[in-house]
Amino acid sequence: MKTLRLILGDQLNSKHSWFKGNQSNYVYCMFEMRQETDYVKHHIQKIIGFFAAMRSFSKELENKNCQVVYYTLNNTQNTQNLTQNIQQIIDKLNIKKFEYQLPDEYRLDQQLANFCKTLPFNYQAFNTEHFYTNRNDLALFFKNKKQWLMESFYRDMRKKHNILIVANQQPEGGKWNYDKSNRNKWNEKKTIPKFKSFQNDVSEIITLIKNQNIKTLGFFNSTHFEYPINRKQALEQLKYFCEHLLIHFGDYQDAMHTEEIYLFHSRLSFAMNCKIISPKAIVTTVLNYWRKHGENINISQVEGFIRQIIGWREYMRGMYWALMPEYKTLNFLENSNTLPNFFWTGKTKMNCLKNAINNSLNNGYAHHIQRLMITGNFALLTQINPDEVDAWYLGVYVDAIEWVQLPNTRGMSQFADGGKIATKPYVSSGSYINKMSNYCDDCYYNKKEKIGDKACPFNSLYWNFLDDKREQLSNNFRMKMMYSLLNKIQPEDLHKIKTRAYNIIKNPDNY
Repeated sequence: MKTLRLILGDQLNSKHSWFKGNQSNYVYCMFEMRQETDYVKHHIQKIIGFFAAMRSFSKELENKNCQVVYYTLNNTQNTQNLTQNIQQIIDKLNIKKFEYQLPDEYRLDQQLANFCKTLPFNYQAFNTEHFYTNRNDLALFFKNKKQWLMESFYRDMRKKHNILIVANQQPEGGKWNYDKSNRNKWNEKKTIPKFKSFQNDVSEIITLIKNQNIKTLGFFNSTHFEYPINRKQALEQLKYFCEHLLIHFGDYQDAMHTEEIYLFHSRLSFAMNCKIISPKAIVTTVLNYWRKHGENINISQVEGFIRQIIGWREYMRGMYWALMPEYKTLNFLENSNTLPNFFWTGKTKMNCLKNAINNSLNNGYAHHIQRLMITGNFALLTQINPDEVDAWYLGVYVDAIEWVQLPNTRGMSQFADGGKIATKPYVSSGSYINKMSNYCDDCYYNKKEKIGDKACPFNSLYWNFLDDKREQLSNNFRMKMMYSLLNKIQPEDLHKIKTRAYNIIKNPDNY
């Protein structure tokens, strides 16, 4: 009486309770599928990374004497559809029970739920045993509350899990949040250690993608995937982060620089989002290292890192499950423009966008401020349809899975949800970009000018955006100061600003 267990590509948790005890009655199945490579155009490195990590996990299970049915993309039995592949194995192996771990993507959750209704035998869905919270915990926490503020949730998480907490449920160090210490421009005096890379040979996968004519975006000029693809590598990456990068992570987590791709960031998001390593393992390891070796590491570095994981990451997942499926359709600002072609080529005279986009295209990576305040900021200021922005963000980053991408993009970045996640639109002129980076130093455009051929496009776009969206935004209490400044601009000057902004919006690839 065999039980079939499904493992999705982002469920590579070797510590799951499924893998304890006798495995003789279980068959595990994993699939590389066109269903997943084609529903959005992905970065080639994203597909490579997922397939490499899945293959590594499959071998790990086989080494534990688990029976695994693994369909590569070119397997002749592969239907390229998740539920058809499952049904095929059920029929072939005379399976009498089906089990799966709850997907973290609404699309797959619905597909499996509907499939299970057709089964003539028992089925069971399990927790992935990865997150601190369950799907619906955040919605329950905020029940009957007017605002679903991440900070409130984050503080509760700290208390609940006794993380950086001292007597009487107070925050260690006296502050809940050191965000103000986490906004420094990299001063170029702090040496950044060479990033740790892994030489995972993926030449076979590259050939497969090419031969199967999978449409991809981005670039990959190597045969080795450098991000961790298994638990051993993820633990090595975590150790490296603690020993070399944690000391300045918080200081420069928002900084951007033309010569640096990763700065002091951990490069663990791909492994974590595939569930190769758990947030609890990461947080525990960072705290233990800091307690033992952290005499020179300020608490602001540790808190800044942990906030991203137990605060922001868990909050975004909770918001996703609380607000789907309607959330994916929201367009509060009624934006409808098309993404410029340079989002796929990186060819633009705007130095900040050139660097952030080329980083994304070359590495499948950009840190949160590059995503929010460079590419996302420009997309919002030029009033791009959030559907297009979602598709680009979901495709271009190796760590992008919809549960984390969608609320970050549609909510935090594009304000398409009208303020369910962010209390105001995250837009800025060139002054913020200059404050947090060296992007403006060698740019074709002048960061101080609003009009004229050499004026920074972000400047005119910013004031034009505020003027265009008065009806939706002027009553937002966090926007009052900016609207008071907008109202002081003389009508003839505002007309010139808006004329330049209009030209940029209509012909973005000329800039």
